[in-house]
Amino acid sequence: MTLDAARLAHLDAFLIDLNQAAAAEILPLFRGAHGLTNKIELGFDPVTEADKGAERAIRALIADRFPDHGVIGEEYGEDRPDAEFVWVLDPVDGTRAFIAGLPLWCTLIGLRFQGSPVLGSIGQSFLDELYIGHAGGSRLINRHGVTPLKVRRCADLSTAIIATTDPEACFTEQEREAWTRLRAASRLARLGCDAYAYAMVAAGTLDLVVEAGLKSWDIEAAIPVIAGAGGLTTDWRGATVGQQGGQIAIAGDMACLQAALAALSPSAV
Repeated sequence: MTLDAARLAHLDAFLIDLNQAAAAEILPLFRGAHGLTNKIELGFDPVTEADKGAERAIRALIADRFPDHGVIGEEYGEDRPDAEFVWVLDPVDGTRAFIAGLPLWCTLIGLRFQGSPVLGSIGQSFLDELYIGHAGGSRLINRHGVTPLKVRRCADLSTAIIATTDPEACFTEQEREAWTRLRAASRLARLGCDAYAYAMVAAGTLDLVVEAGLKSWDIEAAIPVIAGAGGLTTDWRGATVGQQGGQIAIAGDMACLQAALAALSPSAV
């Protein structure tokens, strides 16, 4: 079976509905009584009622509209992960930003078809921004209308604006060394943006994002959005990102990506 344009358009419209359902659960709790708890005994891995409520709402809508589809979510695990269509969910990517009141968290919703990511969205509902797309094209939907997304050219790493979330907390010692090399070679680096940085690559304001230790729900939604905007997503060796997540690099320009991989590949696993 192939995924034809009409069916993809139908699923794209449904993806907008899923983002609206998630936003209805999240926004009343942002900068409010969000019900923070810690998932682990040692360390800090926060979850809020916004995370859980949004994922429940997304799952309920999928079950109602597409009961044969599978779901993989950060908060509630797997349901038919081997189905032909599988939705991959991170209801609030950037929970630390969320509890700090920073509008850098995102709702990530991706769709696999026959094992490969084909459709995705990066939603920042507090800012009224929905970055959505597939290999055929990506767009930003907000109160001003619909704007096509396009990455920008960046042929030299020395002119690049790069980002990662938290090199101290998220990287191993070897990965931090790679980040240090990369940061020294670039023009400007930003930290703490979580998946919002992916959207900025698609929008053409950032050139490169590198992360490590990702789960599937941290990255799969972004892959079609980046591809539709003309960008690239690979692991630190330059290979296709697998369903397991791991080390990733997102870039708007092949030359920038290749220069980054030269710094990253010695620390690739």
